[in-house]
This record gives sequence, C-alpha cells and structure tokens, in this order.
Amino acid sequence: MPMAHNKETTDGSAAIPAAKVPAIAQPLAEKPSDIASNIAFHARYSPHFSPLKFDPEQAYYATADSVRDLLIHRWNETFLHFHKVDPKQTYYLSMEYLQGRALTNAIGNLGLSGAYVDALKKLGYELEDIAEQEKDAALGNGGLGRLASCFLDSMATLNLPAWGYGLRYRYGLFKQLISKEGQKEVAEDWLEKFSPWEIVRHDILYPVRFFGHVEVSPTGSRKWVGGEVIQALAYDVPIPGYNTKNTISLRLWEAKSSAEDFNLFEFNEGKYESASQLHSKAQQICAVLYPGDATEDGKILRLKQQFFLCSASLQDIIMRFKERREGNTAWKWSDFPSKVAVQLNDTHPTLAIPELMRLLMDDEELGWDEAWDVTTRTVAYTNHTVLPEALEKWPQAVMYKLLPRHMEIIEEIDKRFLAMIRSTFSSMESKLSDMQILDSSNPQKPVVRMANLCVVSSHKVNGVAELHSDILKADLFANYFSIWPAKFQNKTNGVTPRRWIKFCSPELSDIITKWLKTDGWITNLDLLSGLRQFADNDKLHAEWASAKMANKHRLAQYVLHVTGVSIDPNSLFDIQIKRIHEYKRQLLNILGTVYRYKKLKEMTVEERKKTTPRTVMLGGKAFATYTNAKRIVKLVNDVGSVVNNDPEINNYLKVIFIPNYNVSVAELLIPGSELSQHISTAGMEASGTSNMKFSLNGCLIIGTLDGANVEIRQEIGEDNFFLFGAKADEVAKLRKDRENGLFKPDPRFEEAKQFIRGGAFGSYDYSALLDSLEGNSGYGRADYFLVGYDFPSYIEAQSSVDEAYKDRKRWLKMSILSTAGSGKFSSDRTISQYANEIWDIKACPVP
Repeated sequence: MPMAHNKETTDGSAAIPAAKVPAIAQPLAEKPSDIASNIAFHARYSPHFSPLKFDPEQAYYATADSVRDLLIHRWNETFLHFHKVDPKQTYYLSMEYLQGRALTNAIGNLGLSGAYVDALKKLGYELEDIAEQEKDAALGNGGLGRLASCFLDSMATLNLPAWGYGLRYRYGLFKQLISKEGQKEVAEDWLEKFSPWEIVRHDILYPVRFFGHVEVSPTGSRKWVGGEVIQALAYDVPIPGYNTKNTISLRLWEAKSSAEDFNLFEFNEGKYESASQLHSKAQQICAVLYPGDATEDGKILRLKQQFFLCSASLQDIIMRFKERREGNTAWKWSDFPSKVAVQLNDTHPTLAIPELMRLLMDDEELGWDEAWDVTTRTVAYTNHTVLPEALEKWPQAVMYKLLPRHMEIIEEIDKRFLAMIRSTFSSMESKLSDMQILDSSNPQKPVVRMANLCVVSSHKVNGVAELHSDILKADLFANYFSIWPAKFQNKTNGVTPRRWIKFCSPELSDIITKWLKTDGWITNLDLLSGLRQFADNDKLHAEWASAKMANKHRLAQYVLHVTGVSIDPNSLFDIQIKRIHEYKRQLLNILGTVYRYKKLKEMTVEERKKTTPRTVMLGGKAFATYTNAKRIVKLVNDVGSVVNNDPEINNYLKVIFIPNYNVSVAELLIPGSELSQHISTAGMEASGTSNMKFSLNGCLIIGTLDGANVEIRQEIGEDNFFLFGAKADEVAKLRKDRENGLFKPDPRFEEAKQFIRGGAFGSYDYSALLDSLEGNSGYGRADYFLVGYDFPSYIEAQSSVDEAYKDRKRWLKMSILSTAGSGKFSSDRTISQYANEIWDIKACPVP
C-alpha cells in the first residue's frame, strides 16, 4: 500500500500528514485539496482511535466522516424541502435491507469518485484500499433485502418523497465460515466498532408494548395496557440519489429499555439477571435477523421483531403527519391516505395493518369504519413468494399472548370480511375456508394467515415478475382475484444500474458510454438498446473482451485470496450465487458438475484438450437449521477438494465454493462472470434479481422459464439464453406422474448420484441428501423439485454452452446483446411504476 506522504509513529503505524495537508473543516468540499483537508480534519478532531495513528482503518473512518458531512447537508435540505412542500410520501417497511458498502456508492452518486481518489492520494492512500476497510452492513440476507436497497437508491435518484424503515440488527443473519465439516455460522461483526453512516436520533423514541391485556371502559372504548414496554430508538442512514441533491433516509430501529427499568435494589441484592431483565429482552429484539423459530420462545421473538418494526414505524409516520398539520385546524384523518402510502415488503410487516387500526381507534379515537377506510387506502402489499413455508402463518395462541389487542382487531377484520363475502358474493361460500384470515382447520394448531390478512386489507397487491403475478391471480390468490381483479398488479423487479454496473464494472461502463456517446444510460437504462447496432463490430468485441478479462482477473485474485485455489481466467467462469435452497437447485448444478468430472476422467488426454475448460463457482448461505441446504454446501466443497487436486483434470475443471457471500463479494463475482445459473424449478422463484445483474453485465444465463428469466429471455432474445427444463404449468402433472410411478430417470442422472454414493468425494454419507431424489412418494422424498426430470435437458443445455464458448465471436455478440436487452430491468423503471400506479406520489426535487 502506498504511504509516500505519511510519516510513521513510534509504533510503526502511519501518522496524519499534517505538514502536507492542513486539517481544516470543509464539510461541503468537492475539490480534491479541500476534501483532503476535511479528511485530515476528521482524523484529528473527530477521533475514533488513539491520536497520531492514520492507518488504513483510521483513514477509512475519517474519509467516511468527510463524505457524511456533505450527505448530512443534502439530507437536511431534502428533509426541510419535503416538510415545506408537504407532498404525499411513501414509507417502505422491510425486515431486510442488504445495503453493501456505502463509501464508494455514496461518492459515486455524489459525482465525487475522481475527487476522492485524488484527495486520498494526497494523504498517501488509494481509494480502493480504503474502501476495502468497510464491512458490509449486516441488515439482510438475500434478494428481498437487496431489492429493498435497490429501491431506496432509485427512490432517491428519482427525487421521490420516500423513506425506508427497518431494524438495526447487531449480529445480522450470520457470517459463514467454511471448513471440511461444511458451513459454520458465527455472528456478524459489522457493529463491533461502529458504523460511520448511521446517525442516532436521540429525540426519536417510541414505546412499543408486548403482552399485557385489553381494558374496556364503561363507554366501550378499548385500551391495551400492562405487559412490557420497550423503547424504539431511531438510527438514520442517508441514501443519496445519483446526480441529484435529494438524499433520503433509511430509518433503523434499535430496541432499548430505560434507566427506570433497571432494578437497582435487586442488583444490589445480587439478583443481577432479574435486575436487568428488560434490558436483556430489549437487546434480543434486534440481535439477529430471522432467529430460529422452532420453539414458542423463538416464535415470540420473531413476532416481537415484526411488531417492533411496524409499531415504531407507524407511530413515527403518524407523528410526522401530525407535525405537518400543526397550525392547520381544517385537516381530517380521512386526509391521511392522500399524504401517506405504506408499502409492505412481503408478509413480515403485516402487523402494520392491525397496528394502524389500533393507533387510529384507541389513540386517535376514530370509529371502526373510518379507521378501516384510512388503513385500506394507505397500505399496499408486495408478495414475494408462492412457497407454502414462506407464506407466514402464526399460531393464534402465540398472537393472543403477545398482542391481545391486535388479535381482537384481526378477528373483527376476518368476521367482517366473511360477512361481506356471504352477503355480496354468495357463490363464494364454499371458498371461505381458504380465504379467511383465521384458519382453524386444525383445531390443535389454529393459525393466522398473514398473506390473507394483507390481501384483504390492502388497496393493491403486486407480484414481482409477470409469471409470478400470473400465478398469484390464477392460483395462490385466485379467489380474491375473482372478487377484486383491480386490486392485483405486476411490478417486475429491477436493480440499480449505479451499484450493479457503473461502480462495480467501470471498464465496461466506460465502453458502453463511449459507444452510446452518452452516459445518460445510467439513469435511463433503456438507452442500452443502442448497443444492438454494434453487436457485430470487431472493435467493440475487442474492447468488450478486454473489459470482461480485467474483471475475470480481479475475481481470480479474490478467489485465490479467500480459498487458496488458483483459477484460470481463460476458462469459462460459471457462477451460481444465491441463498442455498432446494428449489433454487444448487444440487442440480453440483450433480451436473459431478457428471462433467466423471466424463472428463473417462476421456483420453487428447479428448480432454477438445473440451471447454470451466471454473464452476457457487456461493450463498444455508439457514442454520436447514439440514439439506447445509449438506449441499458440504457436497460442493467436497467435490471441489477432489476435483481441484486432481492433476489430470484441474486444467479443465475447477469447483469453488465462495465463502460468506454478500453484496461486496457479488460486486466482484457478477462483473467477472460469463455464464450464470438461474435454474430454479419453474413456478417457484417469484422473480430473482441477480439474474438481472448478471445479464446487465454481459453474462449469459442458463436457466428455466421461471421468475424474471421469462422476461429477460424475451428482452435479450431467445437465441442468447440457454433454456432447459419443465415449464411452470407442467410441474403439477409431472409430480403426479412421479407419484403414479411413471417417471423413468435418465441413466446419466443415476450415474452422477452413484458416483457420489460410491465415495468418490470422501467418506461423508450423502444418502440423506440423495434420498430426497429417490422414491415416488413420502415426505422429503420423490424429488419434489424435479432435479431428476430436468437433469437431461440441463446437461444438453450445458453442452450447448460449451460449444458456444468455443466460438468467441458468437459468444461476445451474445454477451453484448445481453447487456443491450437489459434496459427493462432497472429499479428506476420499477419504482416509477410503483409511484404512478400504487403510491400516487410525484417527484419532489430539492431546488
């Protein structure tokens, strides 16, 4: 690391270069010399470490403080502008935000990347090295959280009056460690020191109650009292738009108890744990994302998290609404939906519905009908899954215990809904058992169906890809669709082109700008279609190949660093990165790779030389309690251990598991990828967004007709997509055929399984995993995800990939056309559609 200007302290660490760069506060600095002075100022006067040190870590925090100065200025201007104009505003509720690193994204959106590069050079550092010091914020896990973060970027860039709400998880989901035993989970350490991007708002504090009981007054009004009360404290994270002054907020809630909740008498009596019981309970709420919920205590903690997010956020929204009405005596609660839109990102924030009803009725003293009218015109719901286990159903007994008032409200919503159906849609009587919110079909385990509550109570319900939305209307929510067809919409997901190509693949971005003769594509991604006219141009091919190779070299260096395995950038880089789940079919990928390895072993040396060398990379986290997913992680690693150390084969095939996959890792993997696998069982992936990121970066896709793959294939051209597998409308019949003993497995599929069972990849017994692919019926058997059925067409599609890759001109043309067809998949387009068609909000740019 260059340290040309830095003197050393007595302990050998770098010192602040005071002589060269004056430490002067310049919070609005945009010139390199002024920025360098501001960084030096923060290193000296906003110290987070021992004085005199200016090592890379200290330089990172000082640099972040400098960027934050400008963000706070723009943030305050945006806040004041929204307060003055009082536009209708969207509040986005999500249990997850997968933000990634903030430094390079912030200075990129501010248009100051070059200035910060130069400023840090004056201080003896490279921006790239300083950015590496930042830890990813551990606020999410997969596509749901990353989508929410892309949406915030687009809301800010489009100057929309919007605000995100989430929870401030101290330990995240988990940090993934990989060993010979497979995956091990340890706590994330992103807050071990602190995050320079968040600002605690000590004046924003709301009480959130759990347990207790409902008191009924003589007049009949109801009040929730007793139980335990936890405080919700706001931490704000600034979200800058690209090439605009607008900077919006992600407000994260931290759970805490007050000093009066600490029992000093008990503590002095030696009863230390009971003295601080509420403090301990508060800390549990925001400790971990998705805590295990196999036990009742686990279920209560999950529900606490969800309610904590909803209650704190809605109290805040109502407070902000009333603040803006101060001095205006003419306002009415019926005005609320014309000023407030609340979007539920999946079913996790469903409790916002009964909580808004409670706040309006019990605190603001509205009647049921008025409160229901306000709530149903305010709240909209995005569905993200058709998987039964992901459609939340909470035990009624647990809900009664934790949230007694909310269960009363849910019961009343359900009662009135059923009465409405019986009086208005009497022909639907036989469907009521599927449509009702409270499901008591199993008297031993009555549950609350959260998705049903969302559909009944929201003014709009949307899916996240055309195929997914069609499935919602035709299957999952078909009964609701028949009575409320106008309630249902599609909003195909998108990704922010700033983070997912402009900043993570600068060489490719520069080439695109050069050939389009504009950088307008960064905020108008449809302009990428202009590349189509150059798809056969040899000069563009050469530049494109050079940019892709630079990204592959960067990725190869990273792989060597984290795994110790050397990979060849001249091989085909084949990548599948996503949460490990049987429906996403990482098992199909590794079985196909095992088959490839076996065939390579059977070839002569001359035959191998004619094959396409390939590096297969997989990454993703398996939930700690999801045994088969963890077995898949272990199998990938065991296969890699054998293949990568086989001197006959390792020039033709490598198998890599990328540990601890997160946003920053994706920013290396996606630009460096040439083939990406999106191979879920058709009809099971709602959308997917990594497929969009890969396609945008000129990576070709091998995939099924599932989720957004359908639309990607339409946009980039069928010839540029390696298609295989059953279609969504065939899946049910194929499962039935299997049950009736009509499935005949392909010999190649049997060969791959037998190779594993035979111990080719070590002594671990994979029977339990492979048995899920066997038999015709039974829980956890019968190949529910159709790995065996799709295996032959998958192998054939992979052969087509090998042949296409040998024709470099054809492959480069396909790659260019992939990027050229990705314009539709910008989150700017998605958010514009939400703004116009669901939220009814308008841009409110800071002048």
